[in-house]
Amino acid sequence: MGGCFSDLRGGKQAVGVGLTGTTMSPIPTSTATVNDAVDHFFRARGFQQLFTPLECRNMIPKERYVLPNLDSALYKIKVTNVPISKNGMLSLSASRLRDRDILSKPTAIYKSDPMVVVYSKKRDGTLEELGRTEVIMNSLDPAWIKKITIGYHFEIVQPLIFHVYDVDTKYYNLPVEMLKLNDAEFLGEGSCVLSEIVTKQGQSLTLDLHNRNGNRGLKNLGKLTVRAEETVASRNAIEVKFRCSRLENKDLFSKSDPFLRISRIVENGGSVPICKTEVVDNNLNPIWRPLCLTMQQFVSKDNPLIIECFDFNSSGNHVLIGNLQKSVADLEKLHEQKTGANFILPSSAHHGHEKVLKGQLFVDHFSEKQLYSFINYVSSGFELNFMVAVDFTASNGHPRDPDSLHYIDPSGRFNAYQQAIMKVGEVIQFYDSDKHFPAWGFGGVTNGAVSHCFNLNGSASGVEVEGVQGIMAAYASALNHVGLAGPTLFGPVINNAAEIAGQSLSCNSRKYFVLLIITDGVLTDLQETKDALVRASDLPLSILIVGVGGADFKQMEILDADNGCRLESSTGRVATRDIVQFVPMREVLAEIVS
Repeated sequence: MGGCFSDLRGGKQAVGVGLTGTTMSPIPTSTATVNDAVDHFFRARGFQQLFTPLECRNMIPKERYVLPNLDSALYKIKVTNVPISKNGMLSLSASRLRDRDILSKPTAIYKSDPMVVVYSKKRDGTLEELGRTEVIMNSLDPAWIKKITIGYHFEIVQPLIFHVYDVDTKYYNLPVEMLKLNDAEFLGEGSCVLSEIVTKQGQSLTLDLHNRNGNRGLKNLGKLTVRAEETVASRNAIEVKFRCSRLENKDLFSKSDPFLRISRIVENGGSVPICKTEVVDNNLNPIWRPLCLTMQQFVSKDNPLIIECFDFNSSGNHVLIGNLQKSVADLEKLHEQKTGANFILPSSAHHGHEKVLKGQLFVDHFSEKQLYSFINYVSSGFELNFMVAVDFTASNGHPRDPDSLHYIDPSGRFNAYQQAIMKVGEVIQFYDSDKHFPAWGFGGVTNGAVSHCFNLNGSASGVEVEGVQGIMAAYASALNHVGLAGPTLFGPVINNAAEIAGQSLSCNSRKYFVLLIITDGVLTDLQETKDALVRASDLPLSILIVGVGGADFKQMEILDADNGCRLESSTGRVATRDIVQFVPMREVLAEIVS
C-alpha cells in the first residue's frame, strides 16, 4: 500500500539490530526481552515457562507464561500453551507477490508493502499467532529479517499457516504487533507442516500462495520460501560500528542515501539477511549507529557474511552501490588494523567483470562479550533486591483532596500508589533476604527546596526501610511533611539506583536490583532519563514503571523499548539491553493481560 502519502521513516529504520543482542561490558549483561525481569518471580510461584523458544527468523522473541490475575500488576504478557522439545529458526522470503497498491500500474513506482503473519493450527482448527515479520516497503520479492519464535515437537504434527499482507505505510511506524490486520490487504496464504521444512534438503521449502482456507480460485499469487535452522545455544555476541568513505553517488540531483544490509551465507550457497542499518540521508561518507549481532545471527566468527551497501529509494528499488564478503573475524582485523575494505560492483552489474570501487567500509568499533539474562543472574546466585521511587509532583493533587492520587482514604482503601507498592512489593520481597528496601520520593519540597531524589523515610542518613509495610508507612508519613511540586524528573532516581547496583557489583555482592517507579505525569527530562537508562543498562538492574492516573504515557512507551529499538543516549551510545517495563495502573486495576 505504498504511495505518495507513505511515511518513509519506517522504511529507513534499522532491522535485526540488537533484537536479541546488546552492546556489552565485562559484567554480565542481558539478552532480555521485556519480560525477563519478572521471569524468575513467576517461576518461583509455580507458573513455569511453557516452552523453550524455537527462533524463526522474523520476530522479536517473547517468552510466554501463564499468570494469575494478581500478577497482571507487573507485566502485560501474552498467554500461550505450547510445550516444546527442540529449538530452531525459520527464515521467510517471497517472490512474485501480487501488487495490490491502489496507485499501482504496470510501470508504477509504488508496490505492495508486505508483511507475513505466522500461525500454528491447533487440533480444533483454530489459529494461534506465533509472530509477524517487519514490513518491507514497495517490494514484490521481499526477504524479511525479523524472526518468529516457534516450538518444534518431533512426536506430533505441527501445521503452520502463513498469511501475507500488504500494509498501508501510514501505519509503518507502529510496531507490527499493534497493526490491525483488518486494515491491511490480504495477499495470499501458504501452509505446510513444520516437519516438511526441517526434513527437506537444505531445510528449505517453497510454498505456492493461494486464497484463504485453501481456495485456489486465483492463481499466481506468488511464492513463499521458508527455511529452518536450529538455534545456536551461545551467549556470545558482538557490537560493531561501521562507516564508509568515498561512496559512489547514485542520485542525480542530490547525494545517495546509503544503508548496509548484512546477510549470512548458508549451507546451500544461498544467503539469508540477518540485519540492516538505518538509512543515512544525503551522505557519501556515512557513519551508522552500532549494530549488535548475536552468534545466533552470524553462527561463527569464520562464517562468511555478505555486506551490501544500497542507495535507499522510496520506490523500494534500492540501488546497489557495492558489496563485499567478510567474516566476523575479518571485521575484527579491519578494526585492529584501522584499515578499510573496498566495495566491489558484481559482474552482473558491470558488463561481466567485477569492478573494485573507491568506496571503502571501515569498522570504527568492535567488541565481543558474553551475554546473560535476568535468569542467569538469579540462577547463578544473585540475590534479588527491591527499590521504590514515588512521584510527589503537584499534578497528583493535594493529598487531602479525595480526588488526589495521593489521597489516603480513612476507610483503609488503597490509592493507586499504595496498590502498586503492594502488588509489586509482595512478589519481590520474598527474594530479598534482609527485606531492607531503598525508598525515595521525587519532585517534592523537602527542607524548603524541591528535591528530585529524597529519602522517603525522611532520614538524612539512611535510605532503607524494612519490608513492604515499611515502604507503605514511610509513604504515608511523607505525605504529611513533603510538599508537592515538580517537575517530573526520573534521571536522579535512576542514577541513585544505578550507583547502588554498581557499588554492589564492584564488591562482588552478587545482587540484582529491581527499581519500581510510580508516577502520574509527563517527563520533563526525557533525554536525561534516556542517558541514565543507557548508562544503567550495563548493570544488574531492571526498572518497572507504573503509570497512575489518566495522563498521556506515550513517553513511558518510548522508555519501554518493546518495538526492539534500544534507547540511545545523547552521545550516541546505544543501551546494552532493555531494562524498562512500563504498565499503566488502569490496566492493572482492570486486570488486563495483554
